[in-house]
Amino acid sequence: MVVGIHKNFNGEHLAFKYWPLLYLIVTFCVTLFIFSDGLGHMLLDWQREEFSHGYMIPLVSVYLLLQKLPELAKVKSNHQIWGVVVVVVGILLYIVGELSALYPIIQYGFIVVLTGIAISLLGIRGALVIGAPIAYLLFMIPLPNFLYLNLSSNLQLLSSSIGVTILRLFNISVFLEGNVIDLGSLRLQVVDACSGLRYLFPLMSFGFLVAYIYRAPLWKKMFIFFSTIPITILMNSFRIAVIGVTVDIWGVAAAEGLVHDFEGWVVFLACLGLLALEILILHRLSGNRASPLDSISVSLPTPLFSKEYFAPMSKISLSAIIVLIVLFISVSLKFVIADRVERIPPRSNFSEMPLAIGSWTGREGHFDQDVIEALKLKDYFLADYIDATSGAVVNLYVVYYDSQRKGASVHSPKTCMPGGGWELSQQAQLELNYIESYRGKSLMVNRVVIQKGSAKSLVYYWFQQRGRIITNEYLAKWYIFWDALTRNRTDGALVRITIEYSGSEETEKHLQNFVENLAPLLPKFIPE
Repeated sequence: MVVGIHKNFNGEHLAFKYWPLLYLIVTFCVTLFIFSDGLGHMLLDWQREEFSHGYMIPLVSVYLLLQKLPELAKVKSNHQIWGVVVVVVGILLYIVGELSALYPIIQYGFIVVLTGIAISLLGIRGALVIGAPIAYLLFMIPLPNFLYLNLSSNLQLLSSSIGVTILRLFNISVFLEGNVIDLGSLRLQVVDACSGLRYLFPLMSFGFLVAYIYRAPLWKKMFIFFSTIPITILMNSFRIAVIGVTVDIWGVAAAEGLVHDFEGWVVFLACLGLLALEILILHRLSGNRASPLDSISVSLPTPLFSKEYFAPMSKISLSAIIVLIVLFISVSLKFVIADRVERIPPRSNFSEMPLAIGSWTGREGHFDQDVIEALKLKDYFLADYIDATSGAVVNLYVVYYDSQRKGASVHSPKTCMPGGGWELSQQAQLELNYIESYRGKSLMVNRVVIQKGSAKSLVYYWFQQRGRIITNEYLAKWYIFWDALTRNRTDGALVRITIEYSGSEETEKHLQNFVENLAPLLPKFIPE
């Protein structure tokens, strides 16, 4: 079944040349409406420097698509019915993403639906022709928050280490603790903004673009794209080293304000320069003496629009009509899902947490407001407790989120402890079978020994979320997703207890004694 004609007022059948264009406009607008919540959140993320390149991605993708129009004229469409299957998969991703409020799932679903629409119009062969312009849209989607935090933390440590190595080449005395660079007169902390992600994401998208338009063997294209990662790490480390040198000479003002921002732009331009130099070297190694620019295709077809380009879309197939029906059905689902409100259970605030727990007496501490805003937490408790009988001191930290749907979520201590200069020397899971958690089960904890210089600490921590005790951070993320779908809840907490550790069994007994007294109190503040 195809749709390629319509009847005018005189009863004559005329070829309707604009069906493909009208179909594209309608399907694209309906798709935008369905995915508007997830795309709107993506626009907010684009305001962050790490993802500010996102504004350019759709424009570049359209440009690449226009380049492919002459090739589309030569394609014979085939297997268009698969477009329906792909669109349905994209809509399922939308439903899952909306129910769990995990926006990246919605955003990836949007690209999957666009792919399905392309297959329904052009067939698989035609969709492959424009596959790269569609795939390029993936670079506009921000990373899920927990992956972003883990990547940022690892890059901070790596860039700090390389940066310190460069500083020592300049005979500057420096000491590194995690992501804190100690220059003697002052200490520089390599924070999230200096992790290099604001270079990595734009440079990777640019590397993909260059590799795509560069006419060369596949291995060269892949080399160009993946080389953006070490280039970013190296140049970001060099930037950290330059900041260290300038601070050593001119003071802390060299690491702040306009000077700091200017250094960032210079480093990014240097990354682009290294990428260009790499392409030149690869081009020369192939024995080609012509300019590398001759191997880069950026021109648009002439004429830009021709009816021949749209020959594969001259008729609307049955699969394309089914896709449109699926999209209109999805519009109604959007209104149904929009009425679903997350369930947030009642609980007591941590202000009611007792400072006397068994033989332990506590003294409460507080975070600065900027830390609270950065963590986006709902409630927290921080205190040092001392045991009246032994004099042992433990630090208790509990953080609670009533919702972990919109990027604010509990993250593993393993992510932040190395940033403070602590090394994780021992990691294991420990079952405290004499301490009961939920539903009569024994309490499972992560047991971590951390060390900074000669100082050692023993840490117990676990994720306590919606009636579960979880020790694996990735499993905790899975249950957030699953419970959002099945229980309409994403609340949860992290519990962390720390004690100075000499390696003696007595120290561990003190810590376990505190946990034994604490565990029965927590369900009042962390709902089952």
